[in-house]
Amino acid sequence: MKGEIAAKQPIAIDVEAGESYAWCTCGKSSGQPFCDGSHKGTDFTPLMVKAEESKTIYFCQCKQTENAFGFCDGRHKEL
Repeated sequence: MKGEIAAKQPIAIDVEAGESYAWCTCGKSSGQPFCDGSHKGTDFTPLMVKAEESKTIYFCQCKQTENAFGFCDGRHKEL
C-alpha cells in the first residue's frame, strides 16, 4: 500500500548524526516529508529513520519509493 503523492520531486534535508526522523508514509502530512499525525485513523504509520551521519538526504515525497528508509529512488519520474 502506497501513500498519496505529496509532490513529484524529492526534498533535500540536512540530517544530523544520531537524530531520528519520522518520514510520512501516508502523503497527507502538511509538514512533508515528515509525519504530523495526519495518518491517524488509517493503516499508515510513520517510518522512523535514524541518521548514522550528518549529511544531506533526499527524502521521497511521491510516497512510491521502494527504498526501505524513505529516500528517493527516482520513481517520481514514472508518474
